[in-house]
Amino acid sequence: MSSLVIRPATSHDAPEIAAIYDHHARHGTATFEFEGYATNIWGAKIADIQQCGGLFLVGAVGGKVAGFAYVTQFRDRPAYAHTCEDSIYIAPESIGQGVGSQLLAALIAAARAARFEQMLAVVGGAEPASIALHKKFGFVERGRMKDVGRKFGRTLDTVYLQLAL
Repeated sequence: MSSLVIRPATSHDAPEIAAIYDHHARHGTATFEFEGYATNIWGAKIADIQQCGGLFLVGAVGGKVAGFAYVTQFRDRPAYAHTCEDSIYIAPESIGQGVGSQLLAALIAAARAARFEQMLAVVGGAEPASIALHKKFGFVERGRMKDVGRKFGRTLDTVYLQLAL
């Protein structure tokens, strides 16, 4: 997708981000939520992540958000200050068009620039597409928690992947 513009998220992106996440919450297993968050919660989350030194990016085509990605410190304890966790969600109409790859590449570069040393991906539902995307960028599977979630009448695993930055 050559016309994808990757930039920092702003509060103006919150409605589109909320719609993308809500779609995945209601129809997928990448998140163990059953419905998305309100727009104002996403606006606050964008500001909070950026204020705490995290990175929140959107990929937009023609001004419309095609996907979003962010990293936050893996856990809020001081010993984890150099380890981040990524999250990536793509608008349903943009899946399979390279948005995830471009966002993850930009997120990895930004995390390195922010001096993170390790990036973790916690893949809910052991989503094959998400695992494949991360492995494409050198992430290595480090663990699998079996049967930890239930959604759509299925028992789901969570997979942990890691990339040394």
